[in-house]
Amino acid sequence: MVRHWPVRCRPEQRLPGLARVHEPWTIWLMLGGRGAGKTRAGAEWVRGIALGDPDFAQGSSRRIALVGETFSDARNVMIEGPAGILAIHDRRERPAWSPSLRKLEWPNGATAQVFSAEDPDSLRGPQFEAAWADELAKWKHVEETWDMLQFGLRLGFHPRQMVTTTPRPIPLLKRLLADPQVAVSRMRTADNAENLAPVFLDNVLRRYAGTRLGRQELDGDIVEDRPDALWTRDMIESNRVDAAPPLMRIVVAIDPPASSSKRADACGIVAVGMGEGGVAYVLADASASGLKPPEWAQKAVALYRRLEADALVVETNQGGEMASSVIREVDSAVPVVSVRATRGKYLRAEPVSVLYAQSRVRHVGAFPELEDELCDFGPGGLSSGRSPDRMDALVWALTELMLREKREPRVRVL
Repeated sequence: MVRHWPVRCRPEQRLPGLARVHEPWTIWLMLGGRGAGKTRAGAEWVRGIALGDPDFAQGSSRRIALVGETFSDARNVMIEGPAGILAIHDRRERPAWSPSLRKLEWPNGATAQVFSAEDPDSLRGPQFEAAWADELAKWKHVEETWDMLQFGLRLGFHPRQMVTTTPRPIPLLKRLLADPQVAVSRMRTADNAENLAPVFLDNVLRRYAGTRLGRQELDGDIVEDRPDALWTRDMIESNRVDAAPPLMRIVVAIDPPASSSKRADACGIVAVGMGEGGVAYVLADASASGLKPPEWAQKAVALYRRLEADALVVETNQGGEMASSVIREVDSAVPVVSVRATRGKYLRAEPVSVLYAQSRVRHVGAFPELEDELCDFGPGGLSSGRSPDRMDALVWALTELMLREKREPRVRVL
C-alpha cells in the first residue's frame, strides 16, 4: 500500500529498534529542526496505536493523551494541521473531532483527549495507555505538566509516550537524554527537503546554518554554554557578520598535533584578519585530525595562498623547529612566525576572550566546531578532556594581530 507509513517514512521517523513494537522503550524522544517531519511522525504513531496497526502496537490503545504547548497549538498543529492526525487518516478510518470536548474518537472506540501545558492540573484524574507530547521544550509549566502526565499513564500492559520537539537546553530534556529507557531519534530540517519549499530551505540555510539558532532550529541540536567558560554563545552571535571589510593584515595560525595518529589531537588551523577600526575578523577554520606533518603544512599553506595572507603563525612547543621546517619544505617563501607557549592555555586564552567581550572580534560566517570549543573551555580545559586545538590556533592568531607590537600594515580586500 503506497500510503503505508513504515514504507514511506525516513529511517529516523520509524519506531525505535529492530523489533519496534517489542522494544523495551517507554519514551520515544524525537528531536528535530523546524519542518523536519516531527509532527507527521507523531500523528502517524497516534494513528497506528489507535487503530492497532501491528507495525505500531500489539493492540489498539483505547485512551490516548495529546499534550501541546497550548490548546490552540495542539488543535492547529497536532489535530488539524497539514501533517496532523486528521490529515493523515483515510476517510473511512478518520476519527471524529469534537473541538468543544477537546476529543478525538475513532470508529473502533479508541479516544484521544487534548490537553494544554498551560494547565497542568487538567491532567489530574484522567488515565491513559499512551501519550503524544509536542514541543515539550517550549512548555510554560514543563516540569509540572510532565509530572502530571506520568501519573496518568497507568493503563494497559506497557504505557508509552512519544515526545516531538525542537530542543532547548532545559533540565527535563537533559534528563530524558540521559535515561536508558528513552529511545532517541534526531532529524534535521534539510532531511525533509522534498516536502519543503526550496526557497525557504535555501534562505534559512544561507542565513542560519552553523549559527547557534540554526543548530537548534534546523539541526535539532541542544546548544548551551558552560557556566565557567571564557566565551559565551551570545558573545559570538552578537558579533557575527556576513563579510569582512578591507583588511590591513591577515595571518593563518597553526597549532600542530604531537602525532598524526587518528586518535591524536587535531591540527588547529585558523585564519584571522585585522581591520582598520581595530576589529579582527575570523575568516576560516581549516582544522583537521589525522594529518601527517606534510599534509597539515600543505593545508595551511593553501589557506595562506587563498587568503593572500601575510604570515603563518606556528606554535613550536610540539616538535620544536620541525613545525617551521616542514612548512618551508612545502613553500620556502612563506613568512613563518614561530611562537612558544610559556603560560597555560587558560592564561593565554583569557585576554583573547576579553577582546570578544569588548566586541573587537567578529566571526565572518559560522564555525560550529571552533565555537563549540570556545564555549566549552573553562579553567579545567574542555569538558571532554581533549586538547582545544582550534581554540589554540585562534588564540595564537589574535595574539599576533592584537596583543603584540603592531607591524606595518597593508590593506587587503577579500
